[in-house]
Amino acid sequence: MNQELQDLSGVARNYCALIESVDRVDSVWLDKLWRLLPRLHVAVIAVDSARAGRPGLQIEMDMESRFLMFSRLHRLLGDRDAYWMEYDIQQDMSEMSGSLADDITDIYYELKLALAQLDNDPDHPGRAADMLRHSFVQHWGQHLIDAERHLYELQVNRALPDSVQYI
Repeated sequence: MNQELQDLSGVARNYCALIESVDRVDSVWLDKLWRLLPRLHVAVIAVDSARAGRPGLQIEMDMESRFLMFSRLHRLLGDRDAYWMEYDIQQDMSEMSGSLADDITDIYYELKLALAQLDNDPDHPGRAADMLRHSFVQHWGQHLIDAERHLYELQVNRALPDSVQYI
């Protein structure tokens, strides 16, 4: 396994551990997420992208566990979950279509699938790298960018109570 994939694997494992450990969303947990997402972004981009266009393995998703995680995160995030997407038009907050809980959940499950591939087939790390890069380009990359943007907005608007302010 090359250094870039090792780095990505380590950051992905840290991300998954952070998500699995959440029992309440407070400023400390949000700060950890705030700091981890850019590291994940850099790590996935650093992985060789020459084969990123190749589709990953088709694995059946456990929609029930995804929904349970999303629901739990949605509840824990409360008012900090929803955010405006560029195509949202309502001003009464009823049509906010972005969801940090959805972003976090989708990233988590994509990473878990690739990490399972890496753990189950350590002799062929390129397969896990292909899965990560392909799924990043096709799906979770947008969730990553949206989550980073939303956490930035929370930070700028001082919506993270008792948190370290970066500006």
